[in-house]
Amino acid sequence: MYFKHESSYVDENCQIGEGTKIWHFSHIMSGCTIGQDCNIGQNVVISPDVVLGNNVKIQNNVSVYTGVICEDDVFLGPSMVFTNVINPRSHVSRKDEYRKTLLKRGCSVGANATIVCGHEIGEYALIGAGAVITKDVPPFALVVGNPARQIGWVSKNGHRLNFENGEAVCPETGEKYKIVNCKLQILNFK
Repeated sequence: MYFKHESSYVDENCQIGEGTKIWHFSHIMSGCTIGQDCNIGQNVVISPDVVLGNNVKIQNNVSVYTGVICEDDVFLGPSMVFTNVINPRSHVSRKDEYRKTLLKRGCSVGANATIVCGHEIGEYALIGAGAVITKDVPPFALVVGNPARQIGWVSKNGHRLNFENGEAVCPETGEKYKIVNCKLQILNFK
């Protein structure tokens, strides 16, 4: 069983997991798959055939367009933006040109950020508020700006990592990290 505020709409042929909450003035369109324990904020639109994993949190004023897939534990900040066509024109129908955008497990997108379609956001990456994503983002990367650029690395819990002697420690969990071949590796799992 899921909760839907009386002001929201859920179209037919949607799959919505137990414990999910859909708040005021939101619209879940036909063919969506939404996992368990998700939180869909106020004034959110989930377009046809979007897939959301478990425990996805979508803040107010977000439109998740066809072609977007969010794995488990993804966070979408207030008023962040997706696109799904690379060269939109009002007078040209491009519904057959929607590009896939994949947000991997545990990543977070800050308020007012924009994700240009056709890119992958890696596991546990952190997209800063207002950033504009124009290319793939590596797992655990911290990216900011327009266009977004990587300025560091974050732990699974979202803490910026400071490296000493080639290693970093998450101050919250104690997990240790190391950069190997330009990729972040966890040395010990907590």
